Amino acid sequence: MSTDIYTMNESNDNNKKGSNMYGNVAHNIYAENNIGIESPAKLIEMLYEGVLRFNAQAKKAMKDGNVEKRVYWTNRSIAIITELVAILDLSQGRVANYLQGLYGYQIQLLTTSGIKKDATKIDEVSKVFKALLDAWRETTNVAH
Repeated sequence: MSTDIYTMNESNDNNKKGSNMYGNVAHNIYAENNIGIESPAKLIEMLYEGVLRFNAQAKKAMKDGNVEKRVYWTNRSIAIITELVAILDLSQGRVANYLQGLYGYQIQLLTTSGIKKDATKIDEVSKVFKALLDAWRETTNVAH
């Protein structure tokens, strides 16, 4: 997986090397919450980790029969994945296009998990994002 699949709309003088790779919108989400971001690559890692955390919470809520919390955590995961789709630079070719389809399918699975009350679909999404996170860390050498 290449970091070239993401774009950044505004450059940051402190991190020009990665500035053309990521969406400024994703950066702003964390900046608004006063979370320091070491690099754009670290931001993507944090987004992947967020999906995994929120999926775990949604699955727990489903197990507990708490519909309100299940919907809340599922929607948080979907929001992150939607942001990942929005910041893809599709001009980068096959990997970006593949990720667009993969992310869309993960959103579909999360939506279906709530409708059918099927925790296995959440597990499937988590498995995909765990693999994406591992690959991301390997290709970007992001410290974890």
